[in-house]
Amino acid sequence: MTTTQSINNEAISGSFDPETGVATLNLDMDGSSNRINRDFGTGLHAAFEWAKNIAGLKGVILGTAKKNFCVGADLDELSKKSSVGEFHEMVVQLNALFRSIETLGKPVVCALTGSALGGGYELALATHHRIALNDPRIQVGLPEVMLGVIPGAGGTQRLPRLIGLQASLERILAGKLERAPKAKQVGMIDELAETPEELRDKAIAWIQANPRAKQPFDTKGFIWPGGAQPGTLQATQIFMGASAMLYKKTAGSVKSVEAALVAVEDGSRLTMDGALAVEARIFSKLAVSDQAKAMMRTMWFHRTAAEKGEGLPRRDHGFKKVGILGAGMMGAGLGWICAKAGLEVVIKDITADALEVAKKHCKAQTDKRMRRKPKEEQQALMDRIRFTLETPDLTGCDLIIEAVVEDDVIKAKVTQEVEPLLADGYVFASNTSAIPITHLAKAAAKKDRFIGLHFFSPVEQMPLLEIICGDETSEDTLGRCVDFGIAIKKLPVVVGDGYGFYTSRTFGKYLMEAAELVAEGYDPALVEWAARESGMAVPPLKVFDEVTLRLVHKGLGTRERYTGETIEGPAVDLVKAMVEQGRIGKVAGKGFYDYEGKSRRLWNGLRDVLDAPKIEGELETIKKRLLLTQMVEVARCMEEGILKSNRDADVAGVFGIGLVPASGGPLSWMDSYGIERVVRELDELAETTGLRAYWEPPQLLRDMAAQGKRFYDA
Repeated sequence: MTTTQSINNEAISGSFDPETGVATLNLDMDGSSNRINRDFGTGLHAAFEWAKNIAGLKGVILGTAKKNFCVGADLDELSKKSSVGEFHEMVVQLNALFRSIETLGKPVVCALTGSALGGGYELALATHHRIALNDPRIQVGLPEVMLGVIPGAGGTQRLPRLIGLQASLERILAGKLERAPKAKQVGMIDELAETPEELRDKAIAWIQANPRAKQPFDTKGFIWPGGAQPGTLQATQIFMGASAMLYKKTAGSVKSVEAALVAVEDGSRLTMDGALAVEARIFSKLAVSDQAKAMMRTMWFHRTAAEKGEGLPRRDHGFKKVGILGAGMMGAGLGWICAKAGLEVVIKDITADALEVAKKHCKAQTDKRMRRKPKEEQQALMDRIRFTLETPDLTGCDLIIEAVVEDDVIKAKVTQEVEPLLADGYVFASNTSAIPITHLAKAAAKKDRFIGLHFFSPVEQMPLLEIICGDETSEDTLGRCVDFGIAIKKLPVVVGDGYGFYTSRTFGKYLMEAAELVAEGYDPALVEWAARESGMAVPPLKVFDEVTLRLVHKGLGTRERYTGETIEGPAVDLVKAMVEQGRIGKVAGKGFYDYEGKSRRLWNGLRDVLDAPKIEGELETIKKRLLLTQMVEVARCMEEGILKSNRDADVAGVFGIGLVPASGGPLSWMDSYGIERVVRELDELAETTGLRAYWEPPQLLRDMAAQGKRFYDA
């Protein structure tokens, strides 16, 4: 029996209140957040051993001394483990600890005053009752599949037993997080409280009302919530439906979601201890895979570094008033995210209709994305945006983002018109997706303050910001724009100048290779499916229609003008023929697809505009060509200095253009595929297609293949 009334160790600060009989244990690890590592396990175990030996203990409240409850596994520590055995030992020990908490013999309540993610939410699930503050900033959930693994501390077993098979699969397989109010609705949280004081009162009341608390699944006669019981026809139908949905969504390219489904299904037929053993084996095998390692590196380590601007020059951006030139969807979206960041915004266009559409867009975004905020805060955001036809209204702006049409003559005209109105120390940025910044800067009076800020559509959702310096752009301008990107919650990646920069140049090859395959006679449906199965986030012909064939066709001419390359062949002929027939894409209701309301289907008249006979099958050939055409362009960007680092290549590839995200990005994909194999297959394509320059591997890849090198250490 313990004689002390408090405990402090590497993971926990806690105390016992003899008046209520309740021990309060707060996760309180070194650093800004609580993460699951060796100290976490050792400290949590010691704290519960301390608590259960207290005379008069009636229950435990498990909370946090940090902003968040627990944000999951310490990926720095996790990434150092390299064998299945190491991972298995870790999760078995963690499961034993969590199992000891839920079989303590005393009620344990989880007090969520902050978010519980991944392993942190798995710990919450191992308590008997979960109470959270009624705050939409608090999130709970299991996002592990987005990092290439599955929940490994009971998440695939406890959540289904808490909210049912269907509801849990919808969240586990998508890595979906729920905000506290919604989590209460679906049963992921049991109660809400308005204040920390009320939360504690509710926790103590529940402990007093449930002195012999057990997990429902440890109780005889347990009935699964949601209606479907394991082994029944209804449960079988749920698993079959989930499997079909996954295959449609990922085309089998993301192993972690398939593994999570297997863990839930296999574990549902077993006791909790047996189910945890199944989950541990699946997690351990998956955690050492190339896919998991690559996804963790890009989705966590590299993304986090990019969010912080690590390795990039930083200056206080100092912007207060931002002018947006062009009120299209991009301009309206840019204005909205700048206003959301607290900046004063002026959106300028040449037509009242365009401004009215932009205003409606900003209002719709406010209604959607700020719906949980007070009406006053929503209105204040809208009040920060001014819509105008008058150029003088841009007077005093210290940042201009030009988002007019992709025409260098028009861009030069607005640059010269607006620049004299700007505040001292201004920055002028172009949102061009392809035109070289050094060329556009010729129209600027102060070329050192001219820069490229390439955002991605829809800008409210897409996280990447591609920053491009011209030959005379100053480091001060670059540093301010990096800081600005971080302030508006984007991932800033700095790339070199040149037509198409990195993302447009690479993605353009993807789209045109798809058109080339179709023009050669490959089935368009097979081309779309091959892209999905190869791991691309979006199928190319669908995206072609989104960006419009007319824009791509015009871009081919622009590219030829800036690069000197003569671009011709079946793909160009096909795109030109489609444009001439008015099949320019989704905006016209017809392109590679026909659009009627919400339905879309590939145009069945496509064969009529093709000269080539239909080619049957050859799925693997299509997959190889769609990927390698992009990989060779990525390697060229590396060799030419357009890309500055491996991090930039993978982060921009994944978060900008959806380039094999499940592989961790293009460089990670090439490492896994094998550099020597990439070079060999590029040479084979050069030989079979007769397009030597198109498929020619850059010397960088040839040297790496010859020396057995990789982009990342094995």
